[in-house]
Amino acid sequence: MKLIIQIPCYNEAESLPETLIALPRKIEGIDEIEYLVIDDGSADDTSGVAQRFGVHHIVRHRTNRGLAAAFKTGLNKALAEGADIIVNTDADNQYDARDIATIVAPVLAGEADICIGDRQVANNQHFGKFKRKLQVFGSHVVQRLSRTTVTDAVSGFRAFSRSAAQRIHIVSRFSYTTEMLIQAGRNRLSVKSVPVRTNSVERPSRLFKSVPQFITNQGITILRAYAMYNPLRVFVLAGGGLAVLGALPILRFLYFFAIGQGGGHVQSLILGGTLLTLGTVAMMLGLIADLIGRNRQLMEQMLERVRVLEDSVAENKASESNVTPLTENVEPPARRAG
Repeated sequence: MKLIIQIPCYNEAESLPETLIALPRKIEGIDEIEYLVIDDGSADDTSGVAQRFGVHHIVRHRTNRGLAAAFKTGLNKALAEGADIIVNTDADNQYDARDIATIVAPVLAGEADICIGDRQVANNQHFGKFKRKLQVFGSHVVQRLSRTTVTDAVSGFRAFSRSAAQRIHIVSRFSYTTEMLIQAGRNRLSVKSVPVRTNSVERPSRLFKSVPQFITNQGITILRAYAMYNPLRVFVLAGGGLAVLGALPILRFLYFFAIGQGGGHVQSLILGGTLLTLGTVAMMLGLIADLIGRNRQLMEQMLERVRVLEDSVAENKASESNVTPLTENVEPPARRAG
């Protein structure tokens, strides 16, 4: 059983050594542990630090592509290196590395496809009061949308089985955390949360510059991910709302028309008709988006099968390279006398 711990990094040369030193060298039930650093176009010596500290795999983006892209690159690299379980953690040492064994355990036991470290935000003294309330509210929203029981939706401390990693397809440019949960819920993956410890982090987050920016970007990511996997529901709800709003001024016009005063209320009829038309168009777009979504699901299934086939090919090549070819010792024919 092989575990690869991946660490997405962006200008983490100062904090990375402490994170790497704390990583476990041995976990019960795991035969091999390897480390993977994804250098997301850092301007400092992040890659050099990773190399000097003996990191097994280092992947570097030429430019900064964002956390979601670094996470996706890490998953692909870990799968290519034969990981049976993949753990994602942060380079700032926010998560206590001693709990890697804790989040790996449910995946190792086959109890979960994905296990997420719950920082117990509501009572975590390393977060400010406003941030705690914001995180709790956001996690509740993601819980409802993803139909999972995850209590810390934006925690980046996660463990994945190989099969789960093969079924994850991140398209967001901001962050992978909430999109992955909505996708996991849609794909009926088993997602579990376990309490984990955290360390105090003094430096500001490099993912966002301000809380309003974080809320905006995270909100857009959640809305896009939910609409991607539930387009019919989103468009039907939006179209139905517009249709109801359109029906109100039409009913108003009909009322005045019935009492003989319809001539002065034609505007209500025009407004209602416009809203009703927009609502109908939105619902039709929902049907089209749902058909496109079905095609995307088929493509994801094909990609998953391709990854499984790649695994089979790699295993066959490995087994062939370990087989010593057998050669027969054939005596040369004796030469005839004379």
